[in-house]
Amino acid sequence: MSKVKNEAKIKNPLIVAVREQLEHRATWLYLLCDEGRKRGLDPKDFGSAAVKRCGLYQGEGLVKKGGTDSLKGLRKTLFTKPAQWVFEMDIVNSTDDELEIKFHYCPLVKAWQKLGCSDEEIAMLCDIAMCGDRGIGEMYGSALDLPKTIANGDDICHLRYHKVK
Repeated sequence: MSKVKNEAKIKNPLIVAVREQLEHRATWLYLLCDEGRKRGLDPKDFGSAAVKRCGLYQGEGLVKKGGTDSLKGLRKTLFTKPAQWVFEMDIVNSTDDELEIKFHYCPLVKAWQKLGCSDEEIAMLCDIAMCGDRGIGEMYGSALDLPKTIANGDDICHLRYHKVK
C-alpha cells in the first residue's frame, strides 16, 4: 500500500481545471523519464538538469517581472492567491531573505498516482520536478530546503527558500 497521501480539499471547478493542466505537465515528465529509462538513461542524469534549466529561465522572468530579487517578490509573482488555492498552500513566512510555504496538495503527485507510479518513482519524479523550484530560487540568490514532501509520504510539502550569503 502506498505511503503517499494526497487528497485535495478545494473542489472549485476552475481550480480543478488548473490542476488538470499541471497533472498533464507531470505526465509529460513521467513519460519523458520512462522513455529515457527504456533507452538505458537514468532520469536523474538528464531530467534534473533539464528541469533546472526551465526553473532558471522561469526565475529570470519572475525577477524581471517583479523588479526585485527579494523573496517577497517571489511570493508576489509565483505564489499568488490562485496558486495558493491550486496547491492548498499556507504562506508561513515571507521576508526579503526567507520564504517558507506549506503545500497540502500536489497535482503533480496526483498525476503520478493516477499513472500507477510506485512510491519510489513518485519520490524520484518529485525530486526532478523540484529542480525547477531550485532553479527559480537560484535566480533569487537563494537555496531551497525541503524538510518534508508529499511525494515521500509526509503530510505536506514544506518549502523553505533562504538567501545564500
